[in-house]
Amino acid sequence: MRANKKSRILIGMIATAAMALSAVAKEEIPQTTPEGLVLMKDTKARLVYARTGATLDQYTKVALLDCYVAFKKNWERDYNRDASTLSGRVTTEDMEKIKKLVAEEFRKVFTDELQEKGGYPMVEVAGDDVLIVRPAILNLDVTAPDIGQSAGNRQFVTSAGEMTLYMELFDSSTGEIIARIVDPQAADRGGFATMANSVTNKAEADRILRKWAVALRSHLGDLDQATTAEN
Repeated sequence: MRANKKSRILIGMIATAAMALSAVAKEEIPQTTPEGLVLMKDTKARLVYARTGATLDQYTKVALLDCYVAFKKNWERDYNRDASTLSGRVTTEDMEKIKKLVAEEFRKVFTDELQEKGGYPMVEVAGDDVLIVRPAILNLDVTAPDIGQSAGNRQFVTSAGEMTLYMELFDSSTGEIIARIVDPQAADRGGFATMANSVTNKAEADRILRKWAVALRSHLGDLDQATTAEN
C-alpha cells in the first residue's frame, strides 16, 4: 500500500511538473494553480506559486523528503548517438548511479544549509512547526558524465549541463500545500572550456544546489512579504 501510494504521489508530482515546465517553455504562465496558489512576482526563481497570506515564520523544523531525479527526455539516446567510442556510451546503470548521487548531494547540501547554517533541524515527524519539503530534480542534462573512461578520452566543455528544481512546501499538520517552486538552472562556465570529470561536475551541481538551499533558508518566515502578480 505504501509503495502504491508513493508511486501515485510521484506520478502526480511529475505530471504537475511537466505542466509547469511546459508553461515556462511556452511563456503561457497561469496566474493561479488548481489548488489556489497564486503566482508571485519579483522572485529569483523562475516560477513561484504561494497560498495567499501564507507565511513560513511558524516553522522551526524541516522534514526533507527524498529527492526524485529524472533525466531530460531522450538524454541517454542523444548522448550515446554522439559518443565517439563504445566505452563512452552511458548505460542504464550509469544513469541510476548519477541519479542516486544527485539525490544524495541534494540532501547533503540542503541539510548543511538549513540545519547546520540555518538552525532548522531536520526531522521525520509531523508537527505544528514542521515544514515538509518535497523536492525533485527534473530535466537533468549532464554534458560530460564521468563514466570511467580512459585518461585519453578527456572531455572539455563550456557547461557542465543543466537541471530544473521542482519543489513543493507543505504544512505537516494539515497536509496543505503552501508553495510550489520551479527553477531551471544551467552550469555555465562563462564560455571557457574546462575539463569535465566527477570532481568538476559535482562542484557545478553543488553550486546550483547551494543556491536553491540558500534561497529556501532566506525565505523561511518571509513568504508573506512577496507580492502577488497582477491578474
